[in-house]
Amino acid sequence: MKPYNRIVFVAESGTCRAPMAAGIFREYSLNHPVEVLVRGLVVLFPEPLNQKAEAVMISNGINLEGFMSSQITAGDFGEDTLVLTMEAQQRQKLLEMFPEAKEENVQVLTELVGDELEILDPYGGTLQSYGLCFETMNKSIKKLVKLLNEGE
Repeated sequence: MKPYNRIVFVAESGTCRAPMAAGIFREYSLNHPVEVLVRGLVVLFPEPLNQKAEAVMISNGINLEGFMSSQITAGDFGEDTLVLTMEAQQRQKLLEMFPEAKEENVQVLTELVGDELEILDPYGGTLQSYGLCFETMNKSIKKLVKLLNEGE
């Protein structure tokens, strides 16, 4: 995998899975510094992190204090930027919405790392479902970090 200077995690509202993924990703060591951003597909106004997602992150020692969601824009795409979605339909939406988005630079996180299932949205579910989302995501992100470090 080619080296990227920026990684953008994207999900629907940008208040749950994307910030969780970014928080987990930041816990790992990369061979070179990478800017990590979080964006939502539909952000009408900035919102804080989902409370259940925040509880799961804190219980895993990851603090996302002060987080606010933000809308993805054309400026979030670039040659040295990897955009990662949680679901195939989100990837498709990005490729349709942004002509500047290159297919090879916009990937579904789980597909990229060879996992079978997409990362399901726990929104509206129990705290346990958010915990399961965290565990699933952590496994995929561990593989992502390995891929990025091997590509150097």
